[in-house]
Parts: sequence; C-alpha cells; structure tokens
Amino acid sequence: MKTVILKSIFAIFIAIFLTSCAAAHKGYMANSASLSSNNFSYVKKDVQGTSTAKYILGIGGMARETLVNDAKKQLLESNSLKSNQTLANLTVNYKIARYLGGAVYTKVTCTVTADIVEFK
Repeated sequence: MKTVILKSIFAIFIAIFLTSCAAAHKGYMANSASLSSNNFSYVKKDVQGTSTAKYILGIGGMARETLVNDAKKQLLESNSLKSNQTLANLTVNYKIARYLGGAVYTKVTCTVTADIVEFK
C-alpha cells in the first residue's frame, strides 16, 4: 500500500514538473518615420537588437534598466545610422518563458526590429 501511494505522489510530481513550462509572445508596431512619399530608399531591412532579463523566484532583472531601450541601443550599436538615415517599421516583440509554473524561473526577452531607410 505504501509503494502505491509513493508511486502516485511521484507520478503527480512528474506530471506537474513536465507540464508547468510555458511561453507567451506579444508585440506591437510603432510608426517611427513617415514613408508616405517616394523620397527614400531602404539601406537595410530587418535589423534586430535584443535584451533579456532573468528572474529566479521573482527576483532579478536588476541588470536592465528597461528592456526596450536596451534592445534599441544594441540595435543601433550594431547598425550605426549615418546622415539622412532613420529607423522605420519599428516593431517590439516580447517572449516570456516561465519554467516550473513561473514561480521558480522566468526569462523575458525583448526584440526590437526595424528597417533602416535613407532619405534623399
């Protein structure tokens, strides 16, 4: 009888452990440059910058001031803008991954994607 109870508890624990991981995605697009007339050309498309914050037991993320700003800074460091260039078609996406029910470990990743255009 004791082994049946122990096996049942172990099976329930394994089921909870294996089913308590989840990921959520969300994002939005911001209008960053007026591209209504034909006075521009694309320099680069789909340039990206990312920033990540990790939380253990709800504590963490202190290394990041803001995820969106850090991701944009990383994007601009990798792709410096020249004169008459700007970012267009700016999108901000989040991925939130929770492990062990979200109570133990959570990882939030912010990705900023944009096109670089140059005005004539």
